[in-house]
Amino acid sequence: MASPTEKNVDGDVPTQAPLGALKEEGAASRDNLSLGDMIQNARTATENEHSMTLLQGLKLYPKAIAWSVLISTCIVMEGYDISLVNNFYAFPQFNQKYGVPSIDADGNVTYQVPAAWQAGLSNGAVVGEIIGLLVNGWVSERYGYRYTVIACLTLLIAFTTIFFTAQTVVHLQVAEILCGIPWGVFQTLTITYASEVCPVALRGYLTTYINFCWGVGQIIGIGVIMGHLSRTDEWAYRIPYALQWMWPAPLIVGIYFAPESPWWLVRTGKLEQAKRSLLRLTSLNRETDFDADDTIAMMVHTTAFEKKITRGASYLDCFKGVDRRRTEIVCMCWAIQNLSGNSFSNYSTYFLQQAGLSNDKAYSFAMGQYAINCVGVFGAWALITFGIGRRTLYLYGLAGLFAMLLILGFLGLAEDRNAASLATGSIMLVWALCYQLTVGTVCYSLVAEISTRRLQIKTVVLGRILYNVVGIICGVLTPYMLNPTAWNWGNYAGFFWAGSCFLCFVYTYFRVPEPTGRTFAELDLLFEKKISARKFAETEVDVFAENIEQDVVKDYQDQIVVSHRETKV
Repeated sequence: MASPTEKNVDGDVPTQAPLGALKEEGAASRDNLSLGDMIQNARTATENEHSMTLLQGLKLYPKAIAWSVLISTCIVMEGYDISLVNNFYAFPQFNQKYGVPSIDADGNVTYQVPAAWQAGLSNGAVVGEIIGLLVNGWVSERYGYRYTVIACLTLLIAFTTIFFTAQTVVHLQVAEILCGIPWGVFQTLTITYASEVCPVALRGYLTTYINFCWGVGQIIGIGVIMGHLSRTDEWAYRIPYALQWMWPAPLIVGIYFAPESPWWLVRTGKLEQAKRSLLRLTSLNRETDFDADDTIAMMVHTTAFEKKITRGASYLDCFKGVDRRRTEIVCMCWAIQNLSGNSFSNYSTYFLQQAGLSNDKAYSFAMGQYAINCVGVFGAWALITFGIGRRTLYLYGLAGLFAMLLILGFLGLAEDRNAASLATGSIMLVWALCYQLTVGTVCYSLVAEISTRRLQIKTVVLGRILYNVVGIICGVLTPYMLNPTAWNWGNYAGFFWAGSCFLCFVYTYFRVPEPTGRTFAELDLLFEKKISARKFAETEVDVFAENIEQDVVKDYQDQIVVSHRETKV
């Protein structure tokens, strides 16, 4: 039954009755909420989430979708810059400014940014991101998601100035590191926000949408570079850097008005604010049995259960007890993105150049690859809609990537280099599609669902740090693999990444579970009972049969009373 509604003091935002109000005539007030009442309300909300269809979720949570999409757009900026720095290595004007001269096989003078500086620039952002990730694990839990994002966007406005005015490669290195700090915050905060503002029916879509934003940034970046290929002055690379200023200001304005995550508000004891935030995320035209009080009760129940099994909420607690397994899986899911050959594909333009393609063809193939990165997300949505699980997509995706990396390696044996280079470009497009349909997109959903709510930000932070550490290693190795003045492996690099991808497949089979269709509390219980990854999907659990100590729930009863009294004041 829906709760009674009333208008706020402004008369323009309909809300449900406060937590202290009676849910029904004769019912106990929320101020005197018993354990049995809370569990029953939470059970009702859980059943509603399980029965909610995709269409019902879209109708009930359109505002949550819009706000999540807005905050996820921050990732576009990171995708844009990473696209610039990796593709500038094949950009003549950029190389003339920041590279060193060399003589090619025909005796012509060419400019190349040395492999050491290529690795340094690519990894500079990663170093900054690691710093930002560690900061985010503390700041966003303390000050909330909205204010953390706004502060980071403000910093980006200042740091972009260094890119625009850089006179040496050292200045670029400083800019990459500094800009990497807010990008690191965006990498995890956007995922956490998306997973916490939507129900189970929408969780897979909103978390994986973040990968679409990454692809959009890459497309814009490569498109801007192609649009300036004809320029021969310094503005050919300065304008692309200056365009980074177009994002932060409008995002700051929009995010200022966004509702805070209700899960974060519950964790901090602000239950009245959590309810108001939840109502701002839902539609007034409800066609389900949605009840904000029941949903808040479910959040309280889940938080109480997690407090029972996870006493602390520090980085160290991520490696204690059952959370050690969850942290390991989240970390490896992130690392697999790089270990399956993604870092190799990030250098696609440079790689295709070295494989024999002209500049315009190399950039055209790269543009096609980045377009596939976006389209692949929608393909992944279709697969999720048809009921294919996250674990299944990961396994089959890694198998397909392994096969194509082997083909890339064998193309290095072809004598006709022109035909081999075109075949290489084509295979890389197919590889990109397979990657985005599976590993590249589904990872965002897995890491958001597998981590516990109390430790989610910190767990995802640790996973993303490992992703970046692996990215640094791959970022050092890849330029040497491809650079003609270094190892010059060319297509043979495909064999190296094929071996790495096979090991990822083996790990996924034995360790990565299936979280599809589970509430956060159910996932907590499955991990608590140490269910095998291969049996997650078929194991039945009842989170409401578990004993939650009365003193734990008493903490939240007290928070309800305090929150309600503060609202009255």
